[in-house]
Amino acid sequence: MNKFEKLKSSLQKTKKKLIDGLTEAITGKAVIDQEVIEKIEEILLSSDIGYDTTEKIIAKAKENLINDNGRDETSIKQSIFNELKKIFQNVNETSVSENNIKIRKPLVYLIVGVNGVGKTTSIGKLAYRFKEDGKKVLIGAADTFRAAAGEQLAIWSNRAGADMIQGNIGADPSSIAYKTIEKAIKDDYDIVFIDTAGRLHTKNNLMNELSKIKRAIEKILLRAPDKTLLVLDSTNGQNALIQAKEFNKTTELDGIILTKLDGTAKGGIVFQIMDSLNIPIEYIGIGEGLEDLQVFEADNFLNALLN
Repeated sequence: MNKFEKLKSSLQKTKKKLIDGLTEAITGKAVIDQEVIEKIEEILLSSDIGYDTTEKIIAKAKENLINDNGRDETSIKQSIFNELKKIFQNVNETSVSENNIKIRKPLVYLIVGVNGVGKTTSIGKLAYRFKEDGKKVLIGAADTFRAAAGEQLAIWSNRAGADMIQGNIGADPSSIAYKTIEKAIKDDYDIVFIDTAGRLHTKNNLMNELSKIKRAIEKILLRAPDKTLLVLDSTNGQNALIQAKEFNKTTELDGIILTKLDGTAKGGIVFQIMDSLNIPIEYIGIGEGLEDLQVFEADNFLNALLN
């Protein structure tokens, strides 16, 4: 199965809920009326597209109704799809890409997120991705609050073929970050991933620890981390959005890794995240395997979902 077919397969639950639901609501209706519009709104909301985003889509549909441009099945469906596509066009791209490794070395990724969202597995899959591309990869295990965190990360780094720096339980996370960058510079690594504790976004002291880690990195790297990526679980719905907003207050986010898209019918969260946060989705998790973390490409995602 190629990557696009894998993506299509992983989005089947969302496609059934969102696209098939919309088609069912519209098909056979000679005229699109208020009752149909309300059904469409219900489907969008239940797919986790979010209230504000849904209201924009519905407002456009109603505008078309008033102007007599959208009183048939094809027109209303096209109107909805066009509004969904617009959301992707409005999101700013991050300034640092994987190609920046040619001018910045090591390229440093700070990975943040709460426990249970797939942060450790995402780091392992990212490390594997770069190793397969011939890069020298180092992982810093700066989550020193849980013994299991370092153990799990060690398993994934071994699977990916990456090296890892680890400290004792309870060690200062910022010191681990510093030592990791120090080794990366000394031993000419291409890519560094710094794992952080699965801190709850409501815990100010733990959120402040992120700031300390960033300062430690800046001290030896002489610049901020090249990318700070937040890992979100797509099955968490509105809670994922709250997490993103809280993390963004403490540490400016460059992008999002959205995991477990294959396990939810609420993949509409992609549109809500991009519409309400204006933070790019960098990678999506669509399975358990090492290769099941794909670069998020808007056109591919839309084609897999809408066609």
